[in-house]
Amino acid sequence: MRNIDEEIAKRLAEAAASGELSKAESYGKPLAETEGWHDTPEALRMPFKILKDAGVVPREVEMFRERAELNVRLQACTDPDEQRVLHQKLIDLEQVIALRLEALRINPSL
Repeated sequence: MRNIDEEIAKRLAEAAASGELSKAESYGKPLAETEGWHDTPEALRMPFKILKDAGVVPREVEMFRERAELNVRLQACTDPDEQRVLHQKLIDLEQVIALRLEALRINPSL
């Protein structure tokens, strides 16, 4: 049985031989640099790119969006009791984000 690298090489060779690759818009051109590529830890670049290309949002990005939404809700809130609840949720979320980012910094394979 072939390993995955041999299978990929075979299919690429077949596509090149049939002319399928040369029809691609980006054929022979360098790949466009993804925004934030160099800001992303090296060990996470390819996994995050695969997720992005598949339309999957990393959990960390979802948490940043949740934080932004909580901030908006907190700024618009006039009820003191609800403000306290929202503020506590914001504090809790920011702690989770900080811990997650620290864990990724220490061990990018998480």
